[in-house]
Amino acid sequence: MADAKLVVRMEKIGVEDLPGVGAATAEKLEAAGFKDMMAVAVASIGELVEVTGVSEAVARKMINAARDSMKLGFETGMDVLKKRESISKISTGSENFDRMMGGGFETSAITECFGEFGSGKTQIGHALCVNTLKEDPDAHAVYIDTENTFRPERIRQMAQGAGIDPEDALNRIMVARAYNSDHQMLLTEKIDSLMTEQGKKVRLVVVDSLTSHFRAEFIGRGTLAERQQKLNRHMHTLAKIANSNNLCVYVTNQVMAKPDQFFGDPTQAIGGHVVAHASTFRIYLRKGKKGTRVAKLIDAPNLADGEVVFEVTEGGLKDIN
Repeated sequence: MADAKLVVRMEKIGVEDLPGVGAATAEKLEAAGFKDMMAVAVASIGELVEVTGVSEAVARKMINAARDSMKLGFETGMDVLKKRESISKISTGSENFDRMMGGGFETSAITECFGEFGSGKTQIGHALCVNTLKEDPDAHAVYIDTENTFRPERIRQMAQGAGIDPEDALNRIMVARAYNSDHQMLLTEKIDSLMTEQGKKVRLVVVDSLTSHFRAEFIGRGTLAERQQKLNRHMHTLAKIANSNNLCVYVTNQVMAKPDQFFGDPTQAIGGHVVAHASTFRIYLRKGKKGTRVAKLIDAPNLADGEVVFEVTEGGLKDIN
């Protein structure tokens, strides 16, 4: 009985109950997206100091108290397996592509697709939006557009191909155009408010493309460290959104050619190790023969490397007959 009372008491504890947090500090935390104990528990001391203006000692006490209340620590592999039962998969429309991905694009994860222009990155993003809405009538998708690539006409075509109402599909896709890297990061942070304040059930977040603004704004080797730090922060925000809300994050990435590579494919993704390590799944896209596309799974925690060929049709992604 005592344990039950303790659980109830823990559930009622909010951010405002943390040591050193008054009404003004709680308001600053909430405005910055730290709306629950988990958000504070996984934050860094520097983040809380920057957001609230409190001392490092107070920020440390806040984090420790939040972690104690959440009972963060070790758990068994069986516990992790049970948690993964809530993870779902979003279909691409291509059965072979889905099979390579273990059933589709996974929620609670970041999937990165990189490739040259015209390799199908944006088409996959549009297809995932439509299939997300088809699989769940209450779901919404968020599309952060950095290169002016979102096309409602394409969504309409794919929705008709998937057998769902095009108008309903367009109404359930929340689109935002990002004009620079700071705006892009701000839009990502506002996704939580879409779910909490507006009550929308977001199941998919598309960022197309992830690195275009970072690549344009940070030029030269002297700015590389600053760019990578900022990009790392952005990826961590996306990972936190994916994990805490059990949604799928799909990011597209640009590529560059390595002129000093004499053997093999000289194509390399932008963002370096920061993006590579933060992405759960990584897919390399390239153009195939006769208008086809080739998707190669090059990194996954639980899947073997694989390669599939598919085509982009008016109705969406399809297998090659």
